[in-house]
Amino acid sequence: MAISKERKNEFVTQYTDWVNRSKALVFTEYRGLTMKDIDELRGKIREAGGEFHIVKNTLGKIAFEKAGLQVPQGYFEGTTAVGFAFEDVAAITKIVSEFSRTSEFVKIKGGYLENAPIDAEAVKSLAELPPLPVMRAQLLGTILAPASQLVRVLNEPARQVACVVQAFSEKAAPAAA
Repeated sequence: MAISKERKNEFVTQYTDWVNRSKALVFTEYRGLTMKDIDELRGKIREAGGEFHIVKNTLGKIAFEKAGLQVPQGYFEGTTAVGFAFEDVAAITKIVSEFSRTSEFVKIKGGYLENAPIDAEAVKSLAELPPLPVMRAQLLGTILAPASQLVRVLNEPARQVACVVQAFSEKAAPAAA
């Protein structure tokens, strides 16, 4: 069934909006994947703050050009589905990479990270990063480590003086009895 020109324009507008809002994009080939599996993958990606949609190649190319992105060769060939990462890039790439490992029907073509094209290997490398909350905690720990060491260094002389005073008072206390 043919899609009307108005509906095609709606798709292009929607794709362009998603491309502009995304921190990263993951292009996949999904040949042979069942709708049940696609819905499962969509659900997992939505939970992580993204979208996963089958994209008509010609409309996808138009949307990418409208968004000002060059489309690398092979991204819009064959069957194409795109994962849009609006929040946590590592989580979305991890979900898609895991799904491609467990399913023989999903293959990663490549993607975009902050408007720069990346290949399939780079997408898989992104998937190995820890989730955003874990990365924030690690960064905070790294930033706070020198401060906590400084506090320990500054408190050490006072602790030593307190130990000397306590030992001296314990030594003087039995003689007074």
